[in-house]
Amino acid sequence: MPLSRSLSMSSLSGVLPAWEEDELPVDDLLLFEVAWEVTNKVGGIYTVLQTKAKITTDEWRENYYMMGPYFEHNFSTQVEGCEPPHPAVRKAMDSLIHNGCQVHFGRWLIEGSPFVILFDIGSAAWNLDRWKGDLWQTCSIGLPYDDREANDSLILGSLIAWFFKELTDQLGDKPNVIGHFHEWQAGPGLILSRSRKIPMATVFTTHATLLGRYLCAGNADFYNNLDKFSIDKEAGDRQIYHRYCLERAAVHCAHVFTTVSQITAVEANHMLHRKPDVVTPNGLNVKKFSAMHEFQNLHSTNKTRIQEFVRGHFYGHLDFNLDRTLFFFIAGRYEFCNKGADIFLESLSRLNYLLRVHRNDVTVVVFFIMPAKTNNFNVESLKGQAVRKQLWDTAHAVKEKFGKKLYDALLKGQIPDMNSILDRDDFTIMKRAIYATQRHSLPPVTTHNMLDDTTDPILCNVRRIGLFNSRNDRVKVIFHPEFLSSTSPLLPMDYEDFVRGCNLGVFPSYYEPWGYTPGECTVMGIPSVTTNLSGFGCFMEEHISDPAAYGIYIVDRRFRSPEESCNQLTQFMFSFCQQSRRQRIIQRNRTERLSDLLDWRYLGRFYVHARRLALSRAFPDKFQFDPAVPLKTEGFHYPRPASVPPSPSASLHSTPHHSDAEDDDDDNEPYDEDEEAERDRLNIKAPFVLGAVPKGKKKQPGESGN
Repeated sequence: MPLSRSLSMSSLSGVLPAWEEDELPVDDLLLFEVAWEVTNKVGGIYTVLQTKAKITTDEWRENYYMMGPYFEHNFSTQVEGCEPPHPAVRKAMDSLIHNGCQVHFGRWLIEGSPFVILFDIGSAAWNLDRWKGDLWQTCSIGLPYDDREANDSLILGSLIAWFFKELTDQLGDKPNVIGHFHEWQAGPGLILSRSRKIPMATVFTTHATLLGRYLCAGNADFYNNLDKFSIDKEAGDRQIYHRYCLERAAVHCAHVFTTVSQITAVEANHMLHRKPDVVTPNGLNVKKFSAMHEFQNLHSTNKTRIQEFVRGHFYGHLDFNLDRTLFFFIAGRYEFCNKGADIFLESLSRLNYLLRVHRNDVTVVVFFIMPAKTNNFNVESLKGQAVRKQLWDTAHAVKEKFGKKLYDALLKGQIPDMNSILDRDDFTIMKRAIYATQRHSLPPVTTHNMLDDTTDPILCNVRRIGLFNSRNDRVKVIFHPEFLSSTSPLLPMDYEDFVRGCNLGVFPSYYEPWGYTPGECTVMGIPSVTTNLSGFGCFMEEHISDPAAYGIYIVDRRFRSPEESCNQLTQFMFSFCQQSRRQRIIQRNRTERLSDLLDWRYLGRFYVHARRLALSRAFPDKFQFDPAVPLKTEGFHYPRPASVPPSPSASLHSTPHHSDAEDDDDDNEPYDEDEEAERDRLNIKAPFVLGAVPKGKKKQPGESGN
């Protein structure tokens, strides 16, 4: 059972804006959600489906099904096989099975335990040529024989369209069917279902346009040239024209087209030539991360674990104060420019200069958590952790011996002679331990042996800016080219624990349709840096008057030059370094307070709106809906906090380990966290509508109405 939250933290659920539309008659409907990543982790869509399953299952119960490809390993480890509860679903599956196509049914073992229908692509591959002909006859899209992913998508789509035809024939007029398709891999199923006039409502969601990903990966000046690209030529040059055609056809065939953010809506309007009907932002199950003020204590505990790793990694060069050390990190797919690692490294170089010039005693240790090709752990990194452990064991052995002698002396009523408590052997052991920490090389930048060390973008830029972890550097860099795991012998922490232990997540992405990494930081109470080119950054700008005061630093990469954006990011990080420990504690409280804004219980209503709109367009006689009426959903719009910079005088109870040295930092300014939280909860305004511009904010030059 999840723990309840402190009122002073983030209990906004009591004043969530009311959902003004009538509930859907779910008992008379069947909802099918189709995606390549159902039980199949490939990227961010898996997280969307997995986290959203709970609220969708709570609403639809046994009338909700997910559909995707069957992979034996995934099915055996993630799915509990069972029989379909609805007889029409069973008959539709049997129809495919009797024709030689394998279909598997069960419950996906995630929160909510939704039903899944998984289609074995290999068992139906013998139909590929015939189905390619059907696709060509239907919409004149041809698929090359050597694009396996596109061919597999067609097989999956043909099986799904076949299933829907059998299902609707069984059901008749009731219950009605809604099909929600995610991304271009699910597109063929939607195209074939619509071309065969199957009576069902359809929704298509693009999480990022196919061509947008390719253009940004090629370092194109994407957002300033959206209206200048020759779409067909660009897709053809990259040999993805057939995939682009599938995506665009699915977009235009769907009754309702949605995307995950305002910035992606602008992109989709230019790339796919259809304005999204609804923006459906991505959420999280916030209750997994929230428990009163526990997150502050978790931060302290996990920060200690990171400090232990740093002690080993920098052995022999540990001449900086770990209590005055901040941990920054960037994580995600290794897309050097798209994820903003290029601008981040340049900003770190400038931050290092500022900290040295101002003689600041703060040290910043920066982690790059991005998977790359490696062959093993770096020997020097493993040696560092071994040396740290040896020192720890030596210190404990001497401490035990010292403690026993001290205890015996005190029992006899004597004040011990300190010279006699430690003998020559003890001093010899300690001297050997000290000599073992000497090293003649700098601490390594990377924790692993890189296969392409000379051409790796991060390492090349580290060499260019000269951040080699020298004693004079106030910014230290650690490149960990693997995803984190609690079983690692080097840094044994899961990603969630690692994030909790850090002080700041930095994600200055150039192309990020949504951005789960800063969202995860927010619900765990960790401040983060994002950009106005990420869906998350746009969403926060829409809802918060002063995002930086709540620990959401938004770098302008859309209307500023790269040089200006780099300077802005540098200033954000430098100002963060100048905060006192107690100021950072209050800022983490404010950051966590925003978590209800990212809860699926709030954001799931945008999906409800999209389904209702699709039903009204597919079955206008049964479902009445006026498309001219704006979405009756309101968003939070937080004001600037009353106390900036934050004063912790009234919130010392939330400090996990209170620091007396900082008691007088901000005592002149009163601060009451409960009052501030209550003021935030009462400021609920500013409707979040597709195309809306926040009150008082002018539309930027070149900004689309999307």
